[in-house]
Amino acid sequence: MKVVVLCSGGMDSVAALYWARAHHTVVAVASFDYGAKHNPREIPFAREHAAALGVRHEVIALPFVNQLFASHLLQSGGEIPEGHYAADNMKQTVVPFRNAIMLSITCGFAESVGAEGLIIAAHGGDHAIYPDCRETFMQAMGDTMRLGTYAGITLLRPFIDLTKGGIARVGYGLGVPFARTWSCYKGGERHCGRCGTCVERREAFLEAGLPDPTSYQHEDPLPAAPHGSPGSPPPRSP
Repeated sequence: MKVVVLCSGGMDSVAALYWARAHHTVVAVASFDYGAKHNPREIPFAREHAAALGVRHEVIALPFVNQLFASHLLQSGGEIPEGHYAADNMKQTVVPFRNAIMLSITCGFAESVGAEGLIIAAHGGDHAIYPDCRETFMQAMGDTMRLGTYAGITLLRPFIDLTKGGIARVGYGLGVPFARTWSCYKGGERHCGRCGTCVERREAFLEAGLPDPTSYQHEDPLPAAPHGSPGSPPPRSP
């Protein structure tokens, strides 16, 4: 199948790009610059991997998101919180309806370049804080894309049943150079090691039993996952 891959430059989406290359024909890679604090750090990695695979790469600018939307993830927002990815305070980093906007635009782009499918790296743990990563949303969005295009664009989610550790294992098997990916929401010179995405990245390599190639500014003990979050232990009976 001819596909377009939605790739931010993070470890999940870069792994999805390599998976797509192994299973489909990648006609283009799409990244979005929407004013996130870490966009300048991650998008160059998306560009690097697209070039390494010889695939067209498009960066789509969405300046209105930074101007109009409320989220600490954006340059216009507050400080990035620290702690576990699934903790309530990480909801401050949610960009309202982000995936719906990006998928809609990329769907139109995919049909325009003759693709039949669109690949997103949504995975089993994403739903903890993101409403537009949950299975019910993805199913509805997939139906919308298929019904709203002449090509019947298919939304492919190869990692939907995997944890982030599972993605690390798949990516390692595909030869993904994870050192050339970016996760930290703070967007500094190095991964901070403390924000939710850094914590999740550190947990992923531990779960996968793989060496973590990332240089972190801080490597404090990992915070415990909140009860009820993916991967957290069930609450004990009194």
